[in-house]
Amino acid sequence: MFIVRGSNNVVRVNGTLDVTTAPDMLARFDDRGRHPCSVVVVRVAEVYSQCARALMRAGVWAGVDDAGNLPTIGELLAEAEAKARFDGASYDDAWAARAQKTMW
Repeated sequence: MFIVRGSNNVVRVNGTLDVTTAPDMLARFDDRGRHPCSVVVVRVAEVYSQCARALMRAGVWAGVDDAGNLPTIGELLAEAEAKARFDGASYDDAWAARAQKTMW
């Protein structure tokens, strides 16, 4: 499961991962000349959005938001369902009202 501070979107990923210490991979994560000791490489097979209501109810992020330029669940669904022309923007726009009505 992936959770980013500030985002109520939780994404569950099924797939495989490898931990690597390959120098070329470590170099990709340069931070002011520092490199990690290892890198986790995730090969995604399936992605599922998880219900955000528990995080919303708990007020987990109270004023903290590192979500930055993360894609929204609507954007992820639109990309996954491109052939079906899924309207991710409408899904995202309606989310707050939908969540509020079904929160409890």
